[in-house]
Order: sequence, then C-alpha cells, then structure tokens
Amino acid sequence: MILHYLYILGITVEAITGALKAGTKKMDLFGVIIIACATAIGGGNIRDILLGNYPISWVGHPEYIVITTCAALITILAAPCLKYFHRVFLILDALGLVTFTIIGVRMTLALGHGFIVASIMGVITGVSGGVIRDVLCRDIPLVFQKEVYAGVSIVSAWLFLLLHARGLSDTCAILITLGTGFSLRLVAIYCKLEIPKFNYTQIQ
Repeated sequence: MILHYLYILGITVEAITGALKAGTKKMDLFGVIIIACATAIGGGNIRDILLGNYPISWVGHPEYIVITTCAALITILAAPCLKYFHRVFLILDALGLVTFTIIGVRMTLALGHGFIVASIMGVITGVSGGVIRDVLCRDIPLVFQKEVYAGVSIVSAWLFLLLHARGLSDTCAILITLGTGFSLRLVAIYCKLEIPKFNYTQIQ
C-alpha cells in the first residue's frame, strides 16, 4: 500500500533530521541513534501507548528500528553533503507529516474510537516525534513556537475524517488528504507562515 512506502520514507527522513539535531548538540554515537529513532517513531509509540494498542509499532515491526538506526549512521557519514539537500528534506518532511497523521487517524478508527479521538491521535502521530526530539535536545519544540506544522496535521486529520464519513473509498480519501495537506505545508514553508504568538510580560 502507498501509505506503507510513504511511512518508510517518512521515518527515514525523520531519523535523518533527528540525527542532524543530535549533531548540533555534539552527542556521541549512541545519543545520535536514540534521538534519530525517537524522532522517527516516537509519535507512533505515544499513540499506541495511549490507545493501549500492543505491541507498539516498532515491537511488532523491529525493522523500523533497523531502518532508523541505519539512517542515523549514514547521516553521520554523509553529514557534510546533507546541507545541500535542505529543501529536499523540508519537502519530504511535509509528506511524512501528512502520512503519519493519516496513519494515526486510520489506526484509531480501526480500534473503534470516534472522530475526536481519531483526530487527536492523528496529530499526536504526526508531530510528537519532533517534540520528543527537541525536548531531549533541551530546546523548545519548534511546533510550539515557529511553524504552521501542527495546524497542517489538524487540517489533514479532519479532512480525512470528513472524506471517510462521506463514504469515499479509502484510497481516494488518502490521496486527497495527502495532496491537500502536502500543499498546505509547502505553502506555509514558502510563505513563511507562522501562528500568532502569545507574548506575556509580567507587570512589576
């Protein structure tokens, strides 16, 4: 299925971004691998734990750990060249975000939960890996301060749920959601869109 291959691509890209982030913090080899794996599959793990869906994704599919670990090691070796592919990573990350969101929604629906829970789990699956990465690296998560990222995940989740409710085939719903969410994320990147910030200064 297309989602499976997109998922493999997504966790590979996320593992690379996690490894690069670890490199900026001058972590050792073990730290790089842990951050890469947490970034790539952390969102799915949180979703499975919250839903009580066991075994969690990487336990049921240990090849995911092998893929993300290999991606981390290759990143270390190829790091000097990766700066030339920054835009490519942004594009692939956008595709991964929507893919993870759809997977989270579909899995939650398959477990018998309603639309609200499914949309929340879709967003958790889509953005939590990056949150875990930034927290472990002692940074404020980017999704909380800079980018229209979670917003794209939310729109994608609800669009898929709407199409699903309207009776569209699973394939059509996936393709429409992928195209819409991916386009929204690219527009946000190109136009440098940001969510309004709350800036509170305590009055002395």
